[in-house]
Amino acid sequence: MAMSRAEENLFAEQFQSITANIGQAILGKPSVLELAVTCLLAEGHLLIEDAPGVGKTSLAKALAITVQAEFGRIQFTPDLLPSDVVGATIWNRAANTLDFQPGPVFSGIVVADEINRASPKTQSALLEAMAERQVTVDGTTHGLPRPFMVIATQNPLEHEGTYPLPESQLDRFLMRIQVGYPSKQAELDILDAHGADSPLDALRPMVDSRAVSELADQANAVFTAPGVKRYLVQIANSTREHPSLILGMSPRATLGLQRASRVRAASQGRDYVLPDDVKQLAVPVLAHRLLLNPQARAQGTPPAQIVDDIMSSVPAPVD
Repeated sequence: MAMSRAEENLFAEQFQSITANIGQAILGKPSVLELAVTCLLAEGHLLIEDAPGVGKTSLAKALAITVQAEFGRIQFTPDLLPSDVVGATIWNRAANTLDFQPGPVFSGIVVADEINRASPKTQSALLEAMAERQVTVDGTTHGLPRPFMVIATQNPLEHEGTYPLPESQLDRFLMRIQVGYPSKQAELDILDAHGADSPLDALRPMVDSRAVSELADQANAVFTAPGVKRYLVQIANSTREHPSLILGMSPRATLGLQRASRVRAASQGRDYVLPDDVKQLAVPVLAHRLLLNPQARAQGTPPAQIVDDIMSSVPAPVD
């Protein structure tokens, strides 16, 4: 069912309120915050690839406080075990029973810090949780809360002792973004505002988990015209046929781009998706999913440039 005009306005207002609240802790990065909130309301997972100290974990904590979600953090290290992520079944001597002790993944917003430092086996422990919002331990399936969002961080400067994320896991992240260093003025504002206190201390909850789920449901009802759907498919086919790529968009990526575009449309007070919504989100949703061929890698071609080239070459619908 399409959103009413009142629902459209309320969605846009709540989206801006959530973003503005997080912006009290993360200064000078409005576009980054909008992408993070868009990812949350599209019920996707977020990969933040950036240098240490630019606010990756603070962004996740600020988001959790704002939406009243339980916050869980996993520090990925080479000796981290899958049970350290999802939990384990433990013998309770007093009750003479086997009890499941949930791991930190059983939280509304989970930060997987430096995810590329853990072994592939431990990385894969997140796959079921991210894809199906459940985990299976010792043959028993345990559901995860809603909303459930994994925000993974990785440092692109550290190569020694890291395990690059495989394509199957990268494809489970709806978006990959970079926070980046603040501007000179924003860094001055940070010194003035947060020189003595934690930037998270002043944050207050804006919505609860139920409201977030309702917003996600409303965004999912935003209309995508047949022409825009064909546009999405044409983009996908162009990535699969691009001469510089050996792996293009998966159908999961096409669905994810549509979900994110619906959220962006709703955040703008519309109940229908425009081609511009797709264009604005194409790089953060698609670039990390594309696998370049050896020649393109040798030339140092960034995947984002290929996405931009594809978006420029695929004609947008006019009806």
